[in-house]
Amino acid sequence: MNRLLLVGLDEPEVRDLRARLSTQIPVLSCPVLPRIQLEAGELYVERPNAHEVYVPVSRVVFHGIFDDDLPFLTALALWGGPCLPLARGMMDARLRIPCLVRALAVTRFGAMKRGFADRGSPVSPRAGETLVAKWGEWHCGENKELFSATRRAEVPTLVEPFVRGEATRIHVLGERAWQIRMAGETWLKSIHHAGSVVLPAGEADPDLVEDARRIGAAFGLEMFAIDYMIEPDGTKHLLELNHIPNVTVFPELREAYLDFVASWIGAG
Repeated sequence: MNRLLLVGLDEPEVRDLRARLSTQIPVLSCPVLPRIQLEAGELYVERPNAHEVYVPVSRVVFHGIFDDDLPFLTALALWGGPCLPLARGMMDARLRIPCLVRALAVTRFGAMKRGFADRGSPVSPRAGETLVAKWGEWHCGENKELFSATRRAEVPTLVEPFVRGEATRIHVLGERAWQIRMAGETWLKSIHHAGSVVLPAGEADPDLVEDARRIGAAFGLEMFAIDYMIEPDGTKHLLELNHIPNVTVFPELREAYLDFVASWIGAG
């Protein structure tokens, strides 16, 4: 049966997506990770509210970040069926440091020298130097800390120089791209801050857009966001790839996302 599985979408987005579909395809919507099985190349999902009742699905739309979703993404990649975004790309981007290493191999803006501290290792900044520690796998502005004195890593930690400048995001959705200027009251900047804005169409930095598309192509992702820092002198630095960027903060991005997903479903 041609059945669609939605994972991670909230009810308002599920409702509005259903309204956009031109054909009445059966839809299973799971706001959290469902249990799945892969048998002889066929993907099955446990039906919500029906313990150990598994039904086949033919297409998957995934939009969420969960504590332990890498095995789920890996299973989708092993399946190899139609998945938006590409399951293998999400799998390759899920872990913070491996994702960064892959992106740095492609970007034009990877000159920043980074460090790594294993569990229990100390990091001692030079006199007058401020560094940023990043740990964990959330890709959501979590688990980041400035430090200018010796810091001992409790878990494996990425270490970066602290760069002052403009935090910006390139959000790519198929053939379209937007630039978002991120704001915040502290050194941490986010699209969730009231001062964050989407630049008008046509004003996105072409060099950043081109760079973001090159990185996305390397991962095989049709939709993603890349965060950059732009220093006052114009020097640009890649910060990270977001394989599941927020699509609900800005209305124009939400509508574009739902239209894109509906078109992808309809083309299958």
